[in-house]
Amino acid sequence: MRYQISGRQIEIGEALQTHVKAELGELVEKYQQRPTEAVVVFSKDAHLFVCESTFHLSTGLTAQAKAQATEIYAAFEACREKLDKQLRRYKRRLKDHHKDRTSPVEFAGAPSYIVASDEDDNAAEAESLQPVIIAEMETRIPSLSAGEAVMQMELSHTSVLVFRNERHGGLNVVYRREDGNIGWIDPQN
Repeated sequence: MRYQISGRQIEIGEALQTHVKAELGELVEKYQQRPTEAVVVFSKDAHLFVCESTFHLSTGLTAQAKAQATEIYAAFEACREKLDKQLRRYKRRLKDHHKDRTSPVEFAGAPSYIVASDEDDNAAEAESLQPVIIAEMETRIPSLSAGEAVMQMELSHTSVLVFRNERHGGLNVVYRREDGNIGWIDPQN
Protein backbone atom coordinates (compact mmCIF):
# COMPACT_ATOMS: atom_id res chain seq x y z
CA MET A 1 0.00 0.00 0.00
CA ARG A 2 1.21 3.47 -0.81
CA TYR A 3 0.87 6.15 1.88
CA GLN A 4 0.94 9.86 1.14
CA ILE A 5 0.96 11.77 4.42
CA SER A 6 1.49 15.51 4.24
CA GLY A 7 0.77 18.79 5.93
CA ARG A 8 -0.71 21.87 4.34
CA GLN A 9 1.36 24.79 5.65
CA ILE A 10 2.34 22.80 8.76
CA GLU A 11 5.20 20.39 9.42
CA ILE A 12 4.33 16.73 9.99
CA GLY A 13 6.73 14.82 12.21
CA GLU A 14 8.00 11.28 11.75
CA ALA A 15 6.12 10.07 14.86
CA LEU A 16 2.77 11.21 13.44
CA GLN A 17 3.53 9.56 10.08
CA THR A 18 4.40 6.28 11.82
CA HIS A 19 1.21 6.48 13.91
CA VAL A 20 -0.94 7.12 10.81
CA LYS A 21 0.61 4.19 8.90
CA ALA A 22 0.14 1.83 11.86
CA GLU A 23 -3.50 2.84 12.43
CA LEU A 24 -4.44 2.61 8.76
CA GLY A 25 -2.66 -0.75 8.53
CA GLU A 26 -4.81 -2.08 11.38
CA LEU A 27 -7.91 -0.74 9.65
CA VAL A 28 -7.01 -2.60 6.46
CA GLU A 29 -6.38 -5.86 8.35
CA LYS A 30 -9.65 -5.52 10.25
CA TYR A 31 -11.76 -5.47 7.08
CA GLN A 32 -9.40 -7.56 4.92
CA GLN A 33 -9.53 -5.05 2.08
CA ARG A 34 -6.87 -4.63 -0.62
CA PRO A 35 -5.96 -0.95 -0.50
CA THR A 36 -3.91 0.69 -3.19
CA GLU A 37 -3.37 4.15 -1.76
CA ALA A 38 -4.05 6.24 1.33
CA VAL A 39 -3.77 10.03 1.21
CA VAL A 40 -3.83 11.90 4.52
CA VAL A 41 -3.52 15.69 4.64
CA PHE A 42 -3.25 17.69 7.86
CA SER A 43 -3.91 21.43 8.03
CA LYS A 44 -4.70 24.11 10.56
CA ASP A 45 -7.89 26.17 10.67
CA ALA A 46 -7.63 28.88 13.31
CA HIS A 47 -7.06 26.96 16.57
CA LEU A 48 -8.23 23.58 15.17
CA PHE A 49 -6.25 20.87 13.38
CA VAL A 50 -8.00 19.37 10.35
CA CYS A 51 -7.37 15.87 9.01
CA GLU A 52 -8.62 14.88 5.53
CA SER A 53 -8.23 11.25 4.43
CA THR A 54 -8.88 9.50 1.15
CA PHE A 55 -8.61 5.72 1.00
CA HIS A 56 -8.56 3.97 -2.41
CA LEU A 57 -9.30 0.22 -2.54
CA SER A 58 -8.67 -2.18 -5.41
CA THR A 59 -12.43 -2.89 -5.58
CA GLY A 60 -13.00 0.66 -6.81
CA LEU A 61 -14.24 2.02 -3.48
CA THR A 62 -12.95 5.41 -2.41
CA ALA A 63 -13.61 6.19 1.24
CA GLN A 64 -13.20 9.82 2.30
CA ALA A 65 -13.36 11.41 5.72
CA LYS A 66 -12.63 14.77 7.30
CA ALA A 67 -12.41 15.65 10.99
CA GLN A 68 -11.10 18.42 13.20
CA ALA A 69 -9.97 18.74 16.79
CA THR A 70 -7.80 20.94 18.97
CA GLU A 71 -4.95 18.38 18.85
CA ILE A 72 -3.52 16.83 15.69
CA TYR A 73 -3.63 13.22 16.95
CA ALA A 74 -7.25 13.64 18.04
CA ALA A 75 -8.14 15.00 14.60
CA PHE A 76 -6.60 11.92 12.97
CA GLU A 77 -8.37 9.54 15.37
CA ALA A 78 -11.75 11.14 14.62
CA CYS A 79 -11.02 10.86 10.89
CA ARG A 80 -9.95 7.21 11.27
CA GLU A 81 -13.21 6.42 13.10
CA LYS A 82 -15.20 7.84 10.18
CA LEU A 83 -13.18 5.72 7.72
CA ASP A 84 -13.76 2.67 9.93
CA LYS A 85 -17.51 3.29 9.90
CA GLN A 86 -17.58 3.66 6.09
CA LEU A 87 -15.57 0.47 5.51
CA ARG A 88 -17.73 -1.47 7.97
CA ARG A 89 -20.92 -0.36 6.21
CA TYR A 90 -19.59 -1.15 2.73
CA LYS A 91 -18.34 -4.57 3.79
CA ARG A 92 -21.72 -5.37 5.36
CA ARG A 93 -23.51 -4.27 2.18
CA LEU A 94 -21.22 -6.38 0.01
CA LYS A 95 -21.79 -9.41 2.23
CA ASP A 96 -25.57 -8.98 2.22
CA HIS A 97 -25.90 -8.38 -1.51
CA HIS A 98 -23.56 -11.07 -2.69
CA LYS A 99 -24.48 -13.96 -0.39
CA ASP A 100 -27.20 -15.13 -2.81
CA ARG A 101 -25.07 -14.67 -5.94
CA THR A 102 -23.68 -18.00 -7.16
CA SER A 103 -21.96 -16.79 -10.34
CA PRO A 104 -19.72 -13.77 -10.97
CA VAL A 105 -21.16 -10.59 -12.45
CA GLU A 106 -21.27 -10.75 -16.24
CA PHE A 107 -20.42 -7.76 -18.42
CA ALA A 108 -21.55 -6.94 -21.94
CA GLY A 109 -19.79 -4.48 -24.22
CA ALA A 110 -21.49 -1.43 -25.74
CA PRO A 111 -20.20 1.54 -27.72
CA SER A 112 -19.88 4.84 -25.86
CA TYR A 113 -19.50 8.25 -27.50
CA ILE A 114 -18.34 11.67 -26.39
CA VAL A 115 -20.19 14.48 -28.15
CA ALA A 116 -18.75 17.98 -28.62
CA SER A 117 -20.56 20.79 -26.84
CA ASP A 118 -18.79 23.89 -28.20
CA GLU A 119 -21.06 26.72 -29.27
CA ASP A 120 -19.23 26.89 -32.63
CA ASP A 121 -20.24 23.31 -33.32
CA ASN A 122 -23.88 24.08 -32.48
CA ALA A 123 -24.27 26.13 -35.65
CA ALA A 124 -22.94 23.28 -37.79
CA GLU A 125 -25.02 20.76 -35.81
CA ALA A 126 -28.19 22.80 -36.30
CA GLU A 127 -27.73 22.61 -40.07
CA SER A 128 -27.15 18.86 -40.17
CA LEU A 129 -29.05 17.91 -36.96
CA GLN A 130 -26.25 15.45 -36.18
CA PRO A 131 -24.03 15.83 -33.09
CA VAL A 132 -20.28 16.02 -33.60
CA ILE A 133 -18.69 12.88 -32.13
CA ILE A 134 -15.19 13.55 -30.82
CA ALA A 135 -14.42 10.13 -29.27
CA GLU A 136 -15.64 6.52 -29.39
CA MET A 137 -15.01 4.04 -26.58
CA GLU A 138 -16.14 0.65 -25.35
CA THR A 139 -18.26 0.61 -22.17
CA ARG A 140 -18.95 -2.44 -19.99
CA ILE A 141 -22.55 -2.97 -18.89
CA PRO A 142 -22.90 -5.31 -15.87
CA SER A 143 -25.73 -7.80 -15.34
CA LEU A 144 -27.04 -7.03 -11.84
CA SER A 145 -30.16 -6.93 -9.74
CA ALA A 146 -31.63 -3.48 -9.07
CA GLY A 147 -30.34 -3.51 -5.47
CA GLU A 148 -26.83 -4.44 -6.56
CA ALA A 149 -26.92 -1.69 -9.20
CA VAL A 150 -27.82 0.94 -6.59
CA MET A 151 -25.02 -0.30 -4.33
CA GLN A 152 -22.50 -0.26 -7.21
CA MET A 153 -23.55 3.28 -8.16
CA GLU A 154 -23.06 4.46 -4.58
CA LEU A 155 -19.71 2.70 -4.21
CA SER A 156 -18.36 4.25 -7.41
CA HIS A 157 -19.70 7.73 -6.49
CA THR A 158 -21.41 8.18 -9.86
CA SER A 159 -24.76 9.77 -10.51
CA VAL A 160 -25.96 7.28 -13.18
CA LEU A 161 -25.48 3.55 -13.82
CA VAL A 162 -26.76 1.60 -16.83
CA PHE A 163 -27.11 -2.15 -16.18
CA ARG A 164 -28.73 -5.28 -17.60
CA ASN A 165 -31.44 -6.45 -15.21
CA GLU A 166 -30.80 -10.09 -14.22
CA ARG A 167 -34.50 -10.74 -13.75
CA HIS A 168 -35.60 -10.11 -17.34
CA GLY A 169 -32.41 -9.27 -19.30
CA GLY A 170 -33.51 -5.76 -20.32
CA LEU A 171 -31.46 -2.59 -19.98
CA ASN A 172 -32.22 -0.49 -16.89
CA VAL A 173 -30.91 2.76 -15.43
CA VAL A 174 -30.50 3.84 -11.81
CA TYR A 175 -29.69 7.48 -11.08
CA ARG A 176 -29.40 9.92 -8.21
CA ARG A 177 -32.20 12.47 -8.24
CA GLU A 178 -31.73 16.13 -7.31
CA ASP A 179 -33.67 15.56 -4.07
CA GLY A 180 -31.08 12.91 -3.04
CA ASN A 181 -33.28 9.87 -3.66
CA ILE A 182 -32.52 7.12 -6.18
CA GLY A 183 -34.50 6.80 -9.42
CA TRP A 184 -34.85 3.52 -11.37
CA ILE A 185 -35.89 3.32 -15.03
CA ASP A 186 -37.19 -0.13 -16.01
CA PRO A 187 -38.73 -0.14 -19.52
CA GLN A 188 -39.95 -3.74 -19.06
CA ASN A 189 -42.58 -2.71 -16.50
